[in-house]
Amino acid sequence: MQVSSARTSAMRKPKAPEANRVRILAAAVAEFASRGFKGASMDDIAARTDTTRALINYYFGSKEKLYLAVLERVYAEIREAERLIDFDHLPPVEAISRIVEFTYNYYVKHENFVRLVVAENQARGRHMKKSATMKALNRPIIDTLGGVIARGQAEGIFRQDVDAIDVHMTIAALGMFNVTNQFTFGAIFQRAMGAKGDVARRRRMVVDVVLSWLTHD
Repeated sequence: MQVSSARTSAMRKPKAPEANRVRILAAAVAEFASRGFKGASMDDIAARTDTTRALINYYFGSKEKLYLAVLERVYAEIREAERLIDFDHLPPVEAISRIVEFTYNYYVKHENFVRLVVAENQARGRHMKKSATMKALNRPIIDTLGGVIARGQAEGIFRQDVDAIDVHMTIAALGMFNVTNQFTFGAIFQRAMGAKGDVARRRRMVVDVVLSWLTHD
């Protein structure tokens, strides 16, 4: 009877499952951002949340599935934050400026997001390719940029040979460099970068670079 009782207790579903998932994901974001997929420790994630590896596997299934959930979460968060900005009612030039400014600021304030992007690139994107939702998750920003660009082209402000994905890539590249290379660039040139640098001036430079290309044939 005691064995049966113990088994029954072990098989009970954990209390507050959604709260547990949120805590585990938050800890996993920090762990994977710090150490990448290979270096991340499930035991450390469990310790951060005062749970067990068994409970983490109960919710997510495996280390890789937890990592994919982390990637999907951080990308969903940036896309959701973008959706809060009403780009459609802004003039094209102002809309592009807002997108660039938002993106630059987001990277500065969310370094774990940038680190996770770097880690997954080091893994050649092999984990992300297994996510069925990642492409759909990231489509809205391309559609938003495409709409702004089309309005600018219709008004004769933006050049015609523009691809929204190219613009998104340029904005991301110029914004991420400020975070990804802050230590090496800072060591070489003794100039503060990231959140400690002249964020406003560098952000303005990125805005000017993107707009300069969009508005010149």
